[in-house]
Amino acid sequence: MKDFIVIHPSDNVGIALKGLEQGEELQHQGHTIILKETVAKGHKFALAEIKQRENIIKYGYPIGHAVTAISAGEWVHTHNIKTNLSGKLEYEYQPSLSENPYEKTNLTFKGYKRKNGGSGIRNELWIVPTVGCVNGIADQMIQIFTAEMGGNIHPFETALVLKHNYGCSQLGDDHENTKTILQNAVKHPNAGGVLVLGLGCENNDIEDFQSTLGEYDRTRVKFLRSQEVGDEIETGVALLKEIYDAAKEDHREDIPLSELKIGLKCGGSDGFSGITANPLLGRLSDFIVAQGGTTVLTEVPEMFGAETILMERAESEATFDNIVQMINDFKQYFMDHRQPVYENPSPGNKAGGISTLEDKSLGCTQKAGTSDIKDVLKYGELLKQKGLNLLSAPGNDLVASSALAASGCQMVLFTTGRGTPFGTFVPTMKISTNTALYETKKHWIDFNAGELLEDVPEDVVLEKFISTVIDVASGKLLNHEKNNFRELAIFKTGVTL
Repeated sequence: MKDFIVIHPSDNVGIALKGLEQGEELQHQGHTIILKETVAKGHKFALAEIKQRENIIKYGYPIGHAVTAISAGEWVHTHNIKTNLSGKLEYEYQPSLSENPYEKTNLTFKGYKRKNGGSGIRNELWIVPTVGCVNGIADQMIQIFTAEMGGNIHPFETALVLKHNYGCSQLGDDHENTKTILQNAVKHPNAGGVLVLGLGCENNDIEDFQSTLGEYDRTRVKFLRSQEVGDEIETGVALLKEIYDAAKEDHREDIPLSELKIGLKCGGSDGFSGITANPLLGRLSDFIVAQGGTTVLTEVPEMFGAETILMERAESEATFDNIVQMINDFKQYFMDHRQPVYENPSPGNKAGGISTLEDKSLGCTQKAGTSDIKDVLKYGELLKQKGLNLLSAPGNDLVASSALAASGCQMVLFTTGRGTPFGTFVPTMKISTNTALYETKKHWIDFNAGELLEDVPEDVVLEKFISTVIDVASGKLLNHEKNNFRELAIFKTGVTL
């Protein structure tokens, strides 16, 4: 394995692929670089002298400017680099579209066809509480139902409660967001059946919830207001059995990859995220789009500094305008709360070698590959168009992953350089940026993109990754599913009564 990598020919920094010691001599373009100080794995060092206020170039783009003169071989990080970003910007539509590099295949996955034409990659029984007050009741219902079924609830692969803390004492957008995300979950194709469980006095009223749900399969979706029955546990278990009877003939069958909807997310990023795992997701995204499928990129604050690259790929000026609105609305959200727009990356990101938001964003947006952007979704909005979509949601791992699931994604691909065990309410595959993390946390990580640092060809890793995605879509459990780590987090922006 090489000692360091230079991502783009115009870059003036290299990235250490392993810990490099002060005094080491490195060769670059016929020149010898002597390291002035120790450079940790994933961190940057100057390839040549960088003058004060000169831009630091990585990925071929500025990631900030030098706050002092930097010598060749000097460590480049938060102590001597500062972001170039500030406030809102004006944008102009200058499209730069490219051909998809992949061809359509006849590959399929084994999934569940739904009555409304959708396709699920899991067949699960969910209780969706309208309010957090009934989370405990829902747990009891699942336990008793499973026991009365003798522990065998096949063809359901599991039964779980989509717990959350909201549904009452909320106003405005918060109330609407909670209702919308929960309604989207009720109709998610990975759910073979759903019991919507209310209390009875919450403002996320179950009658209004049902009347605004739209079309749904009444044999698979049932409703219960706990305060209106004598024994809510007994009543709830009886409803779960009705749902089971409606679903007992469910089975997997071949479904084309064009029916896959995949969310793209990163968290706990490091200096390798934009070199290994995120570009791997980008290639996978282009491949899925070439099959007629759908991918979704979110984390709007982690597009800041790289948003123009996405805007160039808008397939129409209307889509471009929607991207601009999404970016500026999120910046305004920060400013409305008197918070700095560019107070990112996190301490963990910095420890992993990411210095500025531009550094993080240019790595983050690698997950979107090179495809044209077809549509821009508001938070809570369902997917309408196949192809690459953008979704408005924050960078927070739980909130953003839940938003991807609620948009209709059947799985989320989640890259990480530092590791995380969580999963949202759809399969959430963890892809490590480096082999050390994979080896240390095999009970968290599902796929190792660190092989790309070890001279394994990109095509070989991509082929293995495509196979893994298809296996998961066909029923292979991910680590968070085996560990029963399933979370639902809803975006909160306003007042709680």
